[in-house]
Amino acid sequence: MPELPDVTVYIEALEARILGAGLEKIRLASPFLLRSVQLPLQEVEGKKVISLNRMGKRIVVGLENELFLVIHLMIAGRFAWKELVVNQPRPKVPGKKGLAAFDFTTGTLLLTEAGSKKRASLHLVLGEENLQLLNPGGLEVLDAAFADFRDTLLRENHTLKRALTDPILFSGIGNAYSDEILHRSRLSPIKLTHKMDEDEIQRLYRGTRETLDEWTGKLREEAGAGFPTKVTAFRPEMAVHGRYKEPCPECGTDVRRIVYASNETNYCPRPDVAWSRSCKVPHPGIYHANRSSSSSSVRGQSFFNRRERERSASKRPPVWQRGQ
Repeated sequence: MPELPDVTVYIEALEARILGAGLEKIRLASPFLLRSVQLPLQEVEGKKVISLNRMGKRIVVGLENELFLVIHLMIAGRFAWKELVVNQPRPKVPGKKGLAAFDFTTGTLLLTEAGSKKRASLHLVLGEENLQLLNPGGLEVLDAAFADFRDTLLRENHTLKRALTDPILFSGIGNAYSDEILHRSRLSPIKLTHKMDEDEIQRLYRGTRETLDEWTGKLREEAGAGFPTKVTAFRPEMAVHGRYKEPCPECGTDVRRIVYASNETNYCPRPDVAWSRSCKVPHPGIYHANRSSSSSSVRGQSFFNRRERERSASKRPPVWQRGQ
């Protein structure tokens, strides 16, 4: 799923191409993409793009007359840019993966989504007030002071993995960069926020800002003046995410994982992140993927059933049901 660094670089590339341009037409290839029904898409035709912003992991295209297009790429949604060629037809929406084409006076923005589960979404809203209804309200860590970060982190007692990826708490952080943040901060993904001391909170604050800032810079440099084409959650330069059974770049211990439904957490079981001093014995009660499948599944169920009971008690939906 494109997260804060990916979405930021997407927006910067779009600013160079469509800011100030007119939106001539939106061609929908999938009726499931459009999630709003109040306004017809024809309302945007002929409107000029006056702003581009990020709202969590969503991209907000501001148009004239207080119209906003809100695009959420979810897990597999991606953009492709095609420059306008004089006297040539507009590019077609790709067959299997294509969701929509946005025809601007400067070119065409294609929206695609791999896989059979179509989760990407498009909303057309009128007015800033209606736009904010789509905003999860998470803290922008790169703009936040430590005190605000600390207050947000300790608002509820969750595991660090869940807290970082909760869009109501923190903006733009998902599965991939939360793994990298926790590795840099030398913290366990299952450590509870209310069990953290001041030094650990400081480390997490610094690690979050450094990770997001560093990766935004890397992706920006990779894209250069072109349009981003290699948007992925799995990169060889990452320390732990997507590197199950590969050696940790710091201590050489095999990277391990926690698997739940379609989500996977990758981590290094170092002794300074609540694992045994040998770096070989897993924390009790957690899905340890290096064990046999039978014991692993039982332990995984025990751990996550407890998490589910906590969610039920708090009467809040799990993070993957909140639009990320």
